[in-house]
Amino acid sequence: MFREQSYTETTGRQLLIQIGELAQIAGWIASDAGQQSEAERIYRLGLSAATQAEDRTLAGNLAGSLAYQLSNTGRELEGLDLSLAALDGAGPDAPPKARALYLDRVAWAHTKAGGAENAQHAMRALGEASEALSADSEGTEEPDYLYWVDAGELQVMEARVFTELRRPLRAVPILRDVLGRYDATHTRELALYLSWLAVAYADANEPEESAAVAERVLTLSANIASERTAERAGVVLARLAEYAEVPEVRAVLDSAA
Repeated sequence: MFREQSYTETTGRQLLIQIGELAQIAGWIASDAGQQSEAERIYRLGLSAATQAEDRTLAGNLAGSLAYQLSNTGRELEGLDLSLAALDGAGPDAPPKARALYLDRVAWAHTKAGGAENAQHAMRALGEASEALSADSEGTEEPDYLYWVDAGELQVMEARVFTELRRPLRAVPILRDVLGRYDATHTRELALYLSWLAVAYADANEPEESAAVAERVLTLSANIASERTAERAGVVLARLAEYAEVPEVRAVLDSAA
């Protein structure tokens, strides 16, 4: 429609925005299926459409999504640069949920980049994300596609950062609190978030607890067509292997094998 039809300038902008929003969904699906090159192509197409439509919030969301993928697939420095660009491009007047999400992705990118200085930047970004979400949004229109961004999701990211930084005593209480009230029908997300809890328990030298959570991860992920979930299950099993002499852990490892 955009390429071949005639329409007003306003309609053209609306079409570009729809292309950008659809690219966000399609890119996420491709990324979760492990099709990283295709996901990047789609994200960049959407980013181009959002930029042409002058929708800075949507452009920031697409750039941040691609940055998140890059950070998770061995391109940490590119992911960090792009996540910072997404935050800067959206500007300080971005809707609270959007700004909180961009800052969350910056925090994750710093975490994956590694190093003490990046760890400090990650913690600072987490604090700023929480402040952004709690900001007064009266009169501010939030895009519908940010419906899922809430305090619970920010807590999950905070706990994931703590887990990656090997600070399990801070990660475990947060994850237990959030997952204790998490919607169990969101199977993919629940399996992913439990995977970080399993690793955090292992880091805290609690192999029995880690094994119990790992068993839930494996059960939940068994019927999910998600490359990301499968990858996280592998991370959990690799971490548990260090406690292979513990009977509860051995049972989980044998079952997985």
